[in-house]
Amino acid sequence: MNLIILIAALVISFLIFTWLIRVVKATVTTAFAIALLVLCLQLFFGIGPQDIWQEVTTLWQQITQPGSIR
Repeated sequence: MNLIILIAALVISFLIFTWLIRVVKATVTTAFAIALLVLCLQLFFGIGPQDIWQEVTTLWQQITQPGSIR
């Protein structure tokens, strides 16, 4: 009985670890893509991170205001 529980625990641990590695890989890939995009915007168009952040916050405020959806 203990051997079955041990094997099940090892399988579950392996599955969780594999899932965690996939999540971390996707997160790092997305972070690098965003960093590259911001760098390109800054180098080619002179648009800095502050400008992007200001536009994102303005867009979010417009979306979350009641009655803003037409």
